[in-house]
Amino acid sequence: MKREIIITADGSSTIHIPEWNEQYHSKHGAIQEAYHVFIKSGLHHFCHPKQSDEYGNNISILEIGFGTGLNAFITLLEAEKLKLNINYNGVEAYPVSTAEIQALNYIETLNAENKSEVFKTLHKVTWEEKHQINDAFNLIKRKQFFSKINDYEAHDIIYFDAFGARVQPDLWTEQIFTIMYKALKPKGILVTYSAKGSVRRAMQAVGFKVERLPGPPGKREMLRATK
Repeated sequence: MKREIIITADGSSTIHIPEWNEQYHSKHGAIQEAYHVFIKSGLHHFCHPKQSDEYGNNISILEIGFGTGLNAFITLLEAEKLKLNINYNGVEAYPVSTAEIQALNYIETLNAENKSEVFKTLHKVTWEEKHQINDAFNLIKRKQFFSKINDYEAHDIIYFDAFGARVQPDLWTEQIFTIMYKALKPKGILVTYSAKGSVRRAMQAVGFKVERLPGPPGKREMLRATK
């Protein structure tokens, strides 16, 4: 399937799939979306002072759709700022190519030139093995279909960043959210850019408490689910 690099509204790049008319990130701003959905509504919410005494600074994150590595990279940057110890599991069935990674402009757009080698390392490290990227961030990349995940109460946060239900509805079902529910620790959270009613109902059906939150630029709402 053909893939091409495009520039989104905030100046950051993403990968576009013409056949689906679908992008890896929002065309209204890849970096803006990542920060709003996954950092602000996910990581920052979970690290709220009310919870810090209970959970400490060690946080396990499962990402559904490692893709370009953008969510992992900005989480690493935030982990350094917040003095966190992140164990990050990025699941991806169809890894992005080296040429595509080299064409992305995240380093320039984030003004993170001093982290250029770190971003490259996220993509260079071997799959299925744990790697210490720096003092704040450990990474395991897993080449795996989402339906085959069998983690049990292993993660504090899930970044659910699969392709949209319009093009891959099988990734937004009760079956998949049951897997996600089991993978989370008690009181763990799942955040996603989607706000579809069918997605919210599927989450609720498997036991999640679901909140509608203001969405990133270009979207009215998003969802956060708590176990």
